[in-house]
Amino acid sequence: MHLPHILVVDDEAPIRDLVRGYLEREGYTVATAVDGPSAVEAVRTGGPEVVILDVMLPGLDGVEVCRQIRTFSDAYVLMLTARDDEIDRIVGLTVGADDYLAKPFSPRELVARVKALLRRPRRQDHPLAAVPPGLELDIARRSVRIDGVPVELTVLEFDLLAVLARDPGVVVGRQALLDRVWGVAFVADDHLVDVHVANLRKKLGDDPGEPRFVETVRGVGYRLREGR
Repeated sequence: MHLPHILVVDDEAPIRDLVRGYLEREGYTVATAVDGPSAVEAVRTGGPEVVILDVMLPGLDGVEVCRQIRTFSDAYVLMLTARDDEIDRIVGLTVGADDYLAKPFSPRELVARVKALLRRPRRQDHPLAAVPPGLELDIARRSVRIDGVPVELTVLEFDLLAVLARDPGVVVGRQALLDRVWGVAFVADDHLVDVHVANLRKKLGDDPGEPRFVETVRGVGYRLREGR
């Protein structure tokens, strides 16, 4: 039986030990890192499914660590911060974090967040209806091309695009996107969806004002334009 592997990155030993203890009691295997460079190396060599990543780290801060590991890993990233600051949250999500938790936090809540991340579907195996011209989406290989050019997406960005591509032209509400991509047990506000859709659009080269692919339906959600 595969036991999910989790990397805990924090320069404070009491926090590392506390989080590690709670996770190990849930049956996970846990490794730790104490600074930014060692965290990047641990993700590269250890292949964790989840990275619990403190924002304030020596060497490289958590935002830069997340940015770097997103170039080679699809591990889920849960960021921790000592400041309940909206700007920290937005920056963390923009570089590819999947969830965000402010210190001080409940270890039980952290474990619940980890479980929700691990329940999230990572692939959508279903036939696709017609997608907009210029967009090539291969669900099985999790690959995307725009006008023949490969586009690198994070796990979340791909999953969002795959959900929208199930029914081009059909509006998918923000809560429905949260449920389908993050999982029904995941608790977050609509802003999380907006941040990741904005990142997806940027990588697709999509102009929100004159969208080629992803359209916003104000007050409701998003839809993928229908193919012709």
